[in-house]
Amino acid sequence: MVKIRLKKMGTKKRPDYRIVVLEASKPRDGATIEEIGQYHPLAAEGSQSSFNEERAKYWISVGAQPTEIVKKIFRQGGLAADGTKITK
Repeated sequence: MVKIRLKKMGTKKRPDYRIVVLEASKPRDGATIEEIGQYHPLAAEGSQSSFNEERAKYWISVGAQPTEIVKKIFRQGGLAADGTKITK
């Protein structure tokens, strides 16, 4: 099974994460299939995350399952868990 989840980067007490696509059986910081975005939890509220919406839609359409945290990040960015665009 393919998952969309966070890969931890950054330094001690200054975490940065990348939103990545990888096999569920691989370790968190293991080799990835594709990197589709970034998440900076310590940044200002409007600029915490950025991701390639087209690639996220593609991976969701072929069956990749986002984790709960990634679902929240996608929702904040205007993308529903099923890959459709959220209009405000």
